[in-house]
Parts: sequence; C-alpha cells; structure tokens
Amino acid sequence: MSEAWTRKEGKNPSGGLNAKGRASYKGGTLRPPVSAKQAKKSPTAAGRRKSFCARMSGMKSKLTSAKTANDPNSRINKSLRKWDC
Repeated sequence: MSEAWTRKEGKNPSGGLNAKGRASYKGGTLRPPVSAKQAKKSPTAAGRRKSFCARMSGMKSKLTSAKTANDPNSRINKSLRKWDC
C-alpha cells in the first residue's frame, strides 16, 4: 500500500496534510502550516510562510487549469487558505 500522504487518510480536509500524512512522507521532515497569527510570533516562521506562499501562488498560476485555480475546493486553494496566503 502507498504512503498515507498520497491517500485520503493522510490529507487534512481543510487543506494540506494531517499529522499522519506528514509522518508518512519519507523525503524529509515536513512541518505543519504556519498561519499569519503564528508568523507574527516568530521571524523564522514568518520567512517560511512567505516562501511557501510565493512558491505555491506561482504554482497555482502556472501549473493548474483555470477550472482548478477557481475551484475553492481544490487542494491547492485549500492549502493556500490554510497558510493564510
């Protein structure tokens, strides 16, 4: 069976991966999303959030169809909302 991060059980319904999905990812250590509120407390978290938002916003415009980009329930839009992008 494939890793949890590729299946529904490893995905958070509100966007991104849940703890089980992050734990099953073998390519490195994944950390949970950083919201705008959390970013105000830590400059490291703020930099991570800024980098993620810039990278994913670019992916949204370049690598998705117009239908996916405008769908509020697409994985990329849920992820961007979770990070407060």
